[in-house]
Amino acid sequence: MKILALYNIKGGVGKTASTVNLSFLAALSGARVLVWDLDPQGAASFYFRVKPKIKGGSERLLKKKYRGKLYEQIRGTDYEGLDLVPADFSYRHLDLSLDAKKDPSRRLGRLLEPLADYYDVVFLDCAPSISLTSESIFAAADALLVPTIPTPLSLRTLVQLDRHLSQEGPDNVQVLPFLSMVDQRRKLHRATREQFEENTTSFRRISPLLDAEIPYSSLVEQMGLQRTPLHVFAYRSKPAQAYMRLWREINSRLK
Repeated sequence: MKILALYNIKGGVGKTASTVNLSFLAALSGARVLVWDLDPQGAASFYFRVKPKIKGGSERLLKKKYRGKLYEQIRGTDYEGLDLVPADFSYRHLDLSLDAKKDPSRRLGRLLEPLADYYDVVFLDCAPSISLTSESIFAAADALLVPTIPTPLSLRTLVQLDRHLSQEGPDNVQVLPFLSMVDQRRKLHRATREQFEENTTSFRRISPLLDAEIPYSSLVEQMGLQRTPLHVFAYRSKPAQAYMRLWREINSRLK
């Protein structure tokens, strides 16, 4: 079972859209897929038409006697081979709940371990932060997939993430950044990609940018109206095809 976390320190970069589209494509390829919506805003749950509610909230999930019972919270989606652990508004306090537990950085991984016989890929849709929750995500994940808008501030957050992982991160997690919301009409976006490529070659923990990039498109925004992945209502569109190339590239890079 591979655990892939859609993560960025910065918000508004396309984490949830990428989670929804990549998980759908993974299931379409025949994998048994689970999405865990860890963002208290519950956008991934909304896209998959699942009520963002965990019985007992995050505090119950983290109780020692609950270990091995995450399956109780799993909900089916409209798509074969694709299940969801929904968000819950109590996740806004997840840092506090983890801080009160022994070995907090291992808690999320331990909840997922018993599901290894049932799923091939788990996608974690993460809230933007550097926190105890993100530390637990880093420890659980096989790879961090980092959607990044080609702007100077986004490059700065990649530098921060590389520095943090170099100093405190687990050794075994891959970090695969890719560009999202790319507008080729904007000179800044075109110029910043060159800066990204120059900087990522000097990173200690973050791999060079993936070749596939997701273009800016109103169709991605329409996912909120359709409440479906792009391939369901816009299969031939540029962003849908870009996500397909991205999933193939990610899959080929996984150790």
